[in-house]
Amino acid sequence: MSVIVRTSTARVVPGRMAAFTDYIVAAVTAFPGENPGLLSHRVLVDDEAGELVYVSRWRDEEALAAFAGPAWRDAPVMLPGEEEYLLAPLRVRHYREVGDVGGGRIAPPVSG
Repeated sequence: MSVIVRTSTARVVPGRMAAFTDYIVAAVTAFPGENPGLLSHRVLVDDEAGELVYVSRWRDEEALAAFAGPAWRDAPVMLPGEEEYLLAPLRVRHYREVGDVGGGRIAPPVSG
């Protein structure tokens, strides 16, 4: 099985980015302890575009489905009250991790 990278992109209401960023960071801080298949996660912000992206790396589909539910491929995970910050519905995408860039080379993915 390959590591799955999930992105959840939020288009944020103008003037609400700082509050939304604080809200998301506080909400996801406990995720690794609550979700054993979560390998790593990051919160990325593009202030100019008004977008926040939550990037999570999952051990496999089973671990991601345990977090996001059976409709994980299409359905975003919405946190309570999150919709008040959004201009549009969350957009989720998934990527299969095929390697790690290091020293200008693509290394084989870590298995296990």
